[in-house]
Amino acid sequence: MANKLHAAITGVHGWVPEDRLTNFDLEKMVDTNDEWITSRTGIRERRILKTPGWATSDMCAEAVRGLLEKTNTKPGEIDMLIVGTITGDMVFPDTANTVCDKIGAKNAFGYDINAACSGFLYALATGTQFIQSETYSKVVVVGADMMSSIIDYTDRNTCVIFGDGAAAVLLEGRKDGTGIQDFVLRGDGSGREFLNMKAGGSLRPASAETVANREHYAWQDGKRVFVQAVKGMTSTVEEVMRRNKMTIEDINWVVPHQANMRIITSVAEHLQFPLDRVTVNIHKYGNTTSGTLPLCMWEYENQFKKGDNIILTAFGGGFTWGALYLKWAY
Repeated sequence: MANKLHAAITGVHGWVPEDRLTNFDLEKMVDTNDEWITSRTGIRERRILKTPGWATSDMCAEAVRGLLEKTNTKPGEIDMLIVGTITGDMVFPDTANTVCDKIGAKNAFGYDINAACSGFLYALATGTQFIQSETYSKVVVVGADMMSSIIDYTDRNTCVIFGDGAAAVLLEGRKDGTGIQDFVLRGDGSGREFLNMKAGGSLRPASAETVANREHYAWQDGKRVFVQAVKGMTSTVEEVMRRNKMTIEDINWVVPHQANMRIITSVAEHLQFPLDRVTVNIHKYGNTTSGTLPLCMWEYENQFKKGDNIILTAFGGGFTWGALYLKWAY
């Protein structure tokens, strides 16, 4: 709707570490092989952050610096910065605050959103409110995770899936009909049983016992998560389409969370949506949790056209899931 103020993505930029962990590298670490990993996940390699002293905030800072340069925005112009992550530098302070300091965003405040793989989606919906209410004019939303910091590289069920990476978008107000149009966010806390990191919080604080039991690593019941992920992403995409009276033909692109190629394919099949209009980069980066959606937008940016109808969808631990509909702004 023209004249109504929407929060529009006016720029996107990603950053991934240089170090690659290939399937052939993993063959030397755990009982697995390239064919097994590729056929089940679609992943061929993932990026791992190995720079001494670096953490999630550093990946965020690199992505945001690139974004500001690309959009000709000064750090001091940013009003707010939100980071979707489950691998913050520390339990506190929040990573967003650290990123603001590292990039010199002196006038910004921010906070982290922990919704696991749905973190960027939740953060984008949150940032949208501050733009549409005209509270702020420039909001940066980042999705980033250093999953290598919480992955057990002796567990072949999880270590083949995850990688490290970050990407950021700039949100600004637009009255030309482009921008974020609608979203549906959902959650089911009973899902915590099937996808979690058992220790490190107030329920099971770090102790010699929790470390010995390897409870400070991400764990999942893969089959249960698979079923719920396909169901959750499909149902919320369909709900967004219904609410906006859209058909498959009206959608130019679907940007799904890059959890597993089988999940991506299953969602596309359930929606009867052609795979050539589904963004996929899981083969290069694996599952970067909160980083997957913005990294996909960054990689496909040159293929998006102004006015394109794009639906983002994700599913994460908690359980958390949802879909967001936007019209590309440039």
